Amino acid sequence: MKVLKESKPQVTFNDVAGCDEAKIELQEIIEFLKNPHKFAKIGARIPKGVLLVGPPGTGKTLLAKAVAGEAGVPFLSISGSEFVELFVGVGAARVRDLFEQAKANAPCIVFIDEIDAVGRLRGAGLGGGHDEREQTLNQLLVEMDGFDSSEGIIVMAATNRPDILDPALLRPGRFDRRIYVPIPDVKGREEILKIHTRRIPLGPDVDLKLIAQSTPGFTGADLANLVNEAALLAARKNKQVVEMQDFEEAKDKLIMGIARRSMVISEEEKKRIAYHETGHALVAKFLPGSDPVHKITIIPHGRALGATQSLPSEDRYLYTKSYILTQLSVLLGGRAAELLVFNEESTGAADDLSKATEIARRMVTDWGMSEKIGPVTLGKEEEEIFLGRELGVRKYYSEETARLIDNEIKEIVKNAFDKAVEILRSKMELLHQVANYLLEKETITGQELDEIIRKSAA
Repeated sequence: MKVLKESKPQVTFNDVAGCDEAKIELQEIIEFLKNPHKFAKIGARIPKGVLLVGPPGTGKTLLAKAVAGEAGVPFLSISGSEFVELFVGVGAARVRDLFEQAKANAPCIVFIDEIDAVGRLRGAGLGGGHDEREQTLNQLLVEMDGFDSSEGIIVMAATNRPDILDPALLRPGRFDRRIYVPIPDVKGREEILKIHTRRIPLGPDVDLKLIAQSTPGFTGADLANLVNEAALLAARKNKQVVEMQDFEEAKDKLIMGIARRSMVISEEEKKRIAYHETGHALVAKFLPGSDPVHKITIIPHGRALGATQSLPSEDRYLYTKSYILTQLSVLLGGRAAELLVFNEESTGAADDLSKATEIARRMVTDWGMSEKIGPVTLGKEEEEIFLGRELGVRKYYSEETARLIDNEIKEIVKNAFDKAVEILRSKMELLHQVANYLLEKETITGQELDEIIRKSAA
């Protein structure tokens, strides 16, 4: 077990960004650890346990360290998996030992990372009631009941799977406060980038706001990795500063995989790839409500032979039916262009078709966006099986409904494809123009695409 007792705390809230609401919630805990009498005087009971919930990489562990750093108290850290051992009773003994250490170091913070490793719903495994993991959990429940919050011990835990935790762990008096640590929004991403670029010399052309806008869905860990990759690329090229081009290259590497410039592709295939990517871009350009095109490339990255990147102008939390249908048409724009130019399909659209079919399925079964089926959810049989709770899950609809679902999915995908074909057919000259330019340049930006469209319209 790691006990971090820092005389000068290394991590504070200045090192954490992108989760302002979580920081405000945790301010109360810091206040209590610094001045417990203020709360005791009025008869308030501070939460014993704080559960940090959020996707991987959002900074849950960093937040817990920052709370200890801000309060200037010892930080006892252990991973949930460290409790679980082959030998029965070892896990429970470790829990007792952890809380004995906590009482000796009070006031302090006990942090259990990945608590789902030990706190899973009981009775859901195959080991019966004498399962070692269940004994460890029982001991944890007893220990959390066995101390008073006035002793100055705060138990913090982190998980990205709160749905599988035992309800006894989440009741008031144990983990009575749940704090959600979300994926950062555009403002949060910019703040995180500022923190990670503190010690990195940046070129004058680096725009952190633009990088933040072009990385929707990136967590704090992803952004730290992005900054590090960009610095590595700059160092490899013997540069003195990290430039915007390095960030762009690093981002492409993280999203699509490393560029495979040495890959030998025949001229015929290259031409097909160029038309495929141009198809995506032009449908996105001429379909109202679609995301702006950021970049088109026919340089292979990872498993992809080419890519068209569209970036939302702002973070989206809700998706309308019209927006989803637009996205479907953009996804199918590559296949539509191939069919119009070469009169034959290829396997290049396999990933696009897979994504489009999955989106259409969710429209019908999860989001109630089918007029024939109506506003109902029919996706229960797709739940991830968690032994003991969902074992033997059955379909919640008849064979007749299943057939209707299949027909609706086909109909949605076909209509989106027809829309893409219609747009590209009306822009055939532009399709040839952009594809030829792409064959020549290999990568074109959104601004270059706008310029070509503007010139052709003039």
